Amino acid sequence: MKIRVERDGLADAVAWVARSLPSRPPVPVLGGVLLDASSGEALTISGFDYEVSAQVTIDASIDASGRTLVSGRLLADITKALPARPVEITVDGSRVTITCGSSRFSLPTMPVEDYPELPAMPEHAGSVPGEVFSEAVGQVAVAAGRDDTLPMLTGIRMELEADKLTMVATDRFRLAMREISWEPGTSITDTAVLVPARTLADSAKTLGSAGTKVEISLASGDGLLGLSGAARRNTTRLLDAEFPKYRQLLPTESAVSANVDVGPLVEAIKRVSLVAERGTQVRLEFSDRVLRLTAGGDDEGSAEEELAVELVGEPLTIAFNPGYLLDGLGAMKTDRAQMQFTTANRPALIKPVGDDGEVTDDYLYLLMPVRLPG
Repeated sequence: MKIRVERDGLADAVAWVARSLPSRPPVPVLGGVLLDASSGEALTISGFDYEVSAQVTIDASIDASGRTLVSGRLLADITKALPARPVEITVDGSRVTITCGSSRFSLPTMPVEDYPELPAMPEHAGSVPGEVFSEAVGQVAVAAGRDDTLPMLTGIRMELEADKLTMVATDRFRLAMREISWEPGTSITDTAVLVPARTLADSAKTLGSAGTKVEISLASGDGLLGLSGAARRNTTRLLDAEFPKYRQLLPTESAVSANVDVGPLVEAIKRVSLVAERGTQVRLEFSDRVLRLTAGGDDEGSAEEELAVELVGEPLTIAFNPGYLLDGLGAMKTDRAQMQFTTANRPALIKPVGDDGEVTDDYLYLLMPVRLPG
């Protein structure tokens, strides 16, 4: 095999594939990336560990076709460090040589015949604009759990219906939900699947480039989800776990609501939480036209700050984990947001407020309060 490719395209493609590889593969070949230049004027770069597969196709000038398997992490580090010049990749026996300008690397190859075949893409379920999909997944993934002993909380629930696509995640302390319009396939039936949040977030971030569509494929019977777009495709195994019945947790009405400016509130929370021991809590005291934030105490120092607020309802004091509150506010894609409360001990809702001053219902962030002392 002997090929020539552009450095930037190669580095970007290898980095994306290598991100999906296990840090400690059970067998060495599962830590490799497959470079396939066996057909046409293109190089296909693939990775697969039996759970997640990733594949990218880039333009290449092929002098001699072939396939080779090399360490994915090492190849990603090398291609990222190469100078901005064309890259030549040559395979000779059990070694692959990478030449770029005056830089030259020689790496051992792994047996291609031991590498598993990537799964085929499942049946097409529908499509959604890339930017919309990327934003929606990012808004929901912030609430996903990271404790692998509770697999049902480490995923994003995708509910596929004819008129909308709904994504939900929760770690028991907060919940995020986003609804988006999409173009369902002709054979789609209402269904719901649980997708590993980390994998979905990584894929959506890369596939969601401007002007592209993300094609969603699904084989729920085989436990497989596929995503493709912009010459990239990946598949992931679905989580075989029961997601919590979340809709019964969503408040149907609120006694108090407050419209806040997201940017100033975020900065204020960051400042006052500096004295919150291990991020324990930040207290929010809502009164007529004023929001007072306080944190800390006499032993570890204290902080307070006041902001303007539009309050509807009776004054309320409530406390939150500052990190969780910042995650929710950071997921708002608007300058203003509405915080909705029932009591100081019940979950609060945060929703975006559009430029027209109206609250939008396509995204919500539900947050459990921290119990106030006394």
